[in-house]
Amino acid sequence: MVHLWVRAEQRPNEERVGLTPEGAAALIAKGFRVTVEESPVRALALQPYLDAGCEVAPYASWPEAPADAIIFGLKELPADGSPLKHRHILFGHAYKGQPDGPALLARFKAGGGTLYDLESLVDETGRRVAAFGYWAGFAGAGVTVKAWAAQQAGGICPPVARYADQNAMVADLAKDLGDKRPTAIIIGALGRVGTGAADLLERLGLKVTRWDMAETAHGGPFPEVLAHDLFINCIFARPGCPVFVPISALEAQRQLTAIGDVACDPGSDYNPVPVYDHATDWAAPVVRVHDNPPLDVMAIDNLPSLLPIEASQDYAAQLLPSLSTLDQIDQGVWARAKAEFDRFAG
Repeated sequence: MVHLWVRAEQRPNEERVGLTPEGAAALIAKGFRVTVEESPVRALALQPYLDAGCEVAPYASWPEAPADAIIFGLKELPADGSPLKHRHILFGHAYKGQPDGPALLARFKAGGGTLYDLESLVDETGRRVAAFGYWAGFAGAGVTVKAWAAQQAGGICPPVARYADQNAMVADLAKDLGDKRPTAIIIGALGRVGTGAADLLERLGLKVTRWDMAETAHGGPFPEVLAHDLFINCIFARPGCPVFVPISALEAQRQLTAIGDVACDPGSDYNPVPVYDHATDWAAPVVRVHDNPPLDVMAIDNLPSLLPIEASQDYAAQLLPSLSTLDQIDQGVWARAKAEFDRFAG
């Protein structure tokens, strides 16, 4: 019997979950055992999980879970250095040269556990089976608009907090903008992330330039990016990725004053926006990398958490078909993710 243990997220400002009560009911009907940890912040209430037949466990009790349990969460585990003995499903951020990756993989090696990285769950064509991309793009574009509006008022982007829903976010941003309408360019506009970003910007009445692979194939430079007020980067860092805003752009003549790096890989060797070097957060949503004219970079790495209910429901629906095949964990998407882990863990 597959035992799926849904852990409580322990990262601040993280309310998302990758399995809904309806999804849990479907897994239980298939013969799975599902345990859900108590959480003070999860966007979806606990009682519907219990009604669906889930068992309940105390908050953050996953280290004591049965050895055969598969621990399922979204964001990173507490960085306490402890060996990891279980099979874990999560976003590990360990395969692209990120600075915390080696330590995480060492913990799995020490404990004998396995990482099934959610980024490595791909179909036969290499496409990810589930992603938060749409809501990352939607929310990331929103915070970038908020940063630009704060600049126009002579300030810097204030702290952000979760919204009740997408309509509440749009209403808040419309109030921030007033009658101003900056121009925006999206790179990666044809993907899920770019689609979400474009939808948000167009709901606010902004003029949006949509670029994708065809427009960036020449490898740069890209002066057109500097000719817009906002730039939303939706291209994940990878070998061969062009640099869209080089360090030289800081001193160049430009209209660009706000960058939303939704992909948010500042620690990667392939960062396409190398004008900044660390992620931002809800308390300080942007880093100002230049003054006069200003250039602010938004690089929050848990953007969908600003809309946790919609993001959770959307992602869980995409992932459920793969979760339902955990009884065949040595095949398909899970085998491909295991092979990726083995390649990097050594």
